[in-house]
Amino acid sequence: MSKIIWIDDEVDLLKPHIVFLENKGYAVTPVNNVNEALEMIEAEKFQLALLDENMPGISGLEAIPMLKNLDSSIKIVMVTKNEEEHIMEQAIGSEISDYILKPVNPNQVLLSLKKNLQEDDLVEQKTKLEYQQGFRNLSMELSYLNSYQDWAEYYKKILAWEIKFDKVFDNEFADLLQSQKEEANIQFSKFIEKNYENWLNSSEKPIMSHTAFKEKVKPVLEKDKVLLLMVDNLRYDQWKVVEPLFAKFYNKVSEDYYFSILPTATQYARNSFFAGLMPSEIEKRFPDKWFNDNEEGNKNEHERDFLEDQMKRIGLQSKSMKYLKILNAEFERKILEDFNQHKNNDLLVIVYNFIDILSHAKTDNHIVDQLIRDDKTFRSLTYNWFENSSLIKIIKLAAENGFKLVITTDHGMVYVKKPSQVVGDRETSTNIRYKTGKSLTYDEKDVWAITNPEKIFLPKGNLSSKYIFAKNNIFLAYPKNYNHFVNYYKDTYQHGGISLEEVIIPISILEPK
Repeated sequence: MSKIIWIDDEVDLLKPHIVFLENKGYAVTPVNNVNEALEMIEAEKFQLALLDENMPGISGLEAIPMLKNLDSSIKIVMVTKNEEEHIMEQAIGSEISDYILKPVNPNQVLLSLKKNLQEDDLVEQKTKLEYQQGFRNLSMELSYLNSYQDWAEYYKKILAWEIKFDKVFDNEFADLLQSQKEEANIQFSKFIEKNYENWLNSSEKPIMSHTAFKEKVKPVLEKDKVLLLMVDNLRYDQWKVVEPLFAKFYNKVSEDYYFSILPTATQYARNSFFAGLMPSEIEKRFPDKWFNDNEEGNKNEHERDFLEDQMKRIGLQSKSMKYLKILNAEFERKILEDFNQHKNNDLLVIVYNFIDILSHAKTDNHIVDQLIRDDKTFRSLTYNWFENSSLIKIIKLAAENGFKLVITTDHGMVYVKKPSQVVGDRETSTNIRYKTGKSLTYDEKDVWAITNPEKIFLPKGNLSSKYIFAKNNIFLAYPKNYNHFVNYYKDTYQHGGISLEEVIIPISILEPK
């Protein structure tokens, strides 16, 4: 039973309201002054205080910090007949949970109590009930997904449920939802196998890595200054969680998605985004700047050159551009401090590597591994990082300086669980979700194999090179030191293969408030 303390100098007149609340299951203690209330709160635990704003002696506003000092967890609902804006601002700034205007209606009080004391339980019950009702529809809908639009909308529905379940303590239905997503990924891999090559040779295709800049960024840049923020490895669910942080300074103009090319890896997908070309086309146009998997060299060193070339090809050569890549917090702070030096560019590009660094740290760092136990904890940690980062301050400055914001990523990542053995020679690439090489032996049910890479515009390391892409939540392991390898990579985040999480990624356009 929730214990309430009601502090009001005319509390004797509120007896009918108190009886009403007690009949609803609340234990209400009436007190007619702040000093007595402080003594009671020091002696026993109350979940919530109903606090009159206008009382003789210590006023309600003065009492708020006193109550919080005694019990920082107590929720405070201000009861006031004063509708003046500055009073409301003072109360809200003092971290009240709610306020009620006099004359007090008992149902109004009850609603506030439910909102502040039972909201989590009510949300949990409603979420479970709605999912039970929608479970069958999600399962049936999976059989009728025929287009890339269908798949994108279905994936967003699953993510919406996942984020709702973040607030649910009981994971029974969350586990069921994960099973549905795994089944969806199995079917999505088949869809990609069937359609991917056709997309690359047809006008009837989703926006993809090599067309995203031209189709989504160019129209905005032709009219306005643009901050293009590419957050490496940002999944769609992570974007939906951090989006409210950006909403403090920006209004959303549009939210869309695009499909990452294969492999869903930085070397391929991000270079393709900035070049506006597929990987084999980049290799042909820039033979000295493209490095295959088995070649030495920084494989993402020339993104700025690729972007400048694309801007010339699509008629944006008159636009000034600054390209910045944030690899650590120190450089992030430097960009914040030096923002005035960049604000006059037509296009300011910031590549932000934090999430990619964090996903790799889960593999290599025991403490990070314990912090990120699943998608839910990864979303939470992503939000906390963004909330306290210098990047948000950079976003604020960009809004103040009139930049439109385009936020996107190069690919997503998937939580891998199941190993699949691959045998290759010493020239075989080392990626966990895809392999390229000339001598590959693998389990055909676990991968999509491409024996003619040129058909999907991928470079060939040599004449007999092929590519294989892991499906669903599979990761590729060599027989040598197999058990050690499996234990090391199982339950980590990887990218390069085929899954909803890796392929369908966000691109949103926002304008300053």
